[in-house]
Amino acid sequence: MIANRHPAELAQSVLHRLENEFGAQLASTDIVDTVRGAARDLEGQIVPEAFGEMLYRLACVRLGRAVRA
Repeated sequence: MIANRHPAELAQSVLHRLENEFGAQLASTDIVDTVRGAARDLEGQIVPEAFGEMLYRLACVRLGRAVRA
């Protein structure tokens, strides 16, 4: 179950997913930095069970903005 995974595992999973989605449009370092920044912003702000989904959504929005910029 995803909710029981460690935040670092969830972040790695989200990173791989977003690299697949945005890798053709953005540098890998930009994707990594965005996921790390989003994880820092969410840490302690949401319930642990929602971390993976919220991390994906926040990083995806930020990467989408970067693509459109």
